[in-house]
Amino acid sequence: MTKEEIRTVTLAKARLVPGQVVWDIGSGTGSIAIEVARLIGNGMVYAVEQNPAALDLIRANIQRFDQKNIQVVGGRAPEALLPLPVPQRVFIGGSGGQLREILQLLADRLAPGGRLIINALTLETLTQAFTLLDFPWQTEVVQVSVTRTVPRGHYHLMQALNPVWVICAQKEGDEGVGQVLRHRRGTR
Repeated sequence: MTKEEIRTVTLAKARLVPGQVVWDIGSGTGSIAIEVARLIGNGMVYAVEQNPAALDLIRANIQRFDQKNIQVVGGRAPEALLPLPVPQRVFIGGSGGQLREILQLLADRLAPGGRLIINALTLETLTQAFTLLDFPWQTEVVQVSVTRTVPRGHYHLMQALNPVWVICAQKEGDEGVGQVLRHRRGTR
């Protein structure tokens, strides 16, 4: 499950507004999908996941939080994405080793001015995503490091969680929301 602090930064970078169509690829437990559903009102979230056990968790969490605007999509991306409506926002929490293929599809399918947010846990994912996100993408990377208190007897220590890179990419075009990101090659 995406930790609360990471979800907060991830959601802020997405610049969600009511009525959007959102894909959550590699949805896992559905924590991002559920938070997104609460923020987009009458919009629709498509929680895409290939793991059957995770699909059951997503469905249970949707029911637990009583979210009506999430559709669970079982299958492997990018194939499972083909019948879905054009998104304005896309989250990638897992790619099943298909990041290149997913990004190729998104270059065509994501709405102009749409935003893509990738949460990368490994240096390999960070490097691959940053390398692949060239034109028509404007990119920004934020590293989030979280440290939490843990009790040890009568004392409390700080324990660090693994850092996460939040990769934000905006497709060329203007949806009229927020500032334009600086392209990594320095153009505006």
